Order: sequence, then C-alpha cells, then structure tokens
Amino acid sequence: MKGIVEERAVELGEYIIKNHATVRKTAKKFGVSKSTVHKDVSERLKHVDPQLYKKVKEILEINKAQRHIRGGMATRDKYKNLHHNDYT
Repeated sequence: MKGIVEERAVELGEYIIKNHATVRKTAKKFGVSKSTVHKDVSERLKHVDPQLYKKVKEILEINKAQRHIRGGMATRDKYKNLHHNDYT
C-alpha cells in the first residue's frame, strides 16, 4: 500500500509531465519546497512508478538545460526595465 508521501510523488510527477513544469513551478503549485519536489520525483518516484520517473526525468533534464537561458532572459528584462524607468 502506498503512503501519502508516495502518492504525493506520483501527483507531482504527473503534474510535471502534464504541464512541462519546473521544480519551482511545481513546488509553488503544491505548496511544498523545491527540495521536497526534487526528492519526491528523483528518489521516491523511482521506486513507486519507474515509468513515470523516466518521463519526469526527461522533462527535468530539458528544464535544466534551458535554465541558463531563462536566467539570462530574466536578467536582460530586469536591466531593460531598470533603464526604461530611469527615463520616464
């Protein structure tokens, strides 16, 4: 019988797959920490539902590869808005 933690791991994994969500977005949606999401989907899910784990792992790898791009865009937007506000 699955416990609450294992059920949560499956829910988190399904959400990540359905929404191609990041760990941060998933944590915010479920009201848990990023550490909890990461531990649930990278450790617990492997034992509870190996097929779901593999799908989640693929999405998280894509997110990880794109992270530096998103960070750079956020920094660019931050400075773009910062300088824009200086002239208004």
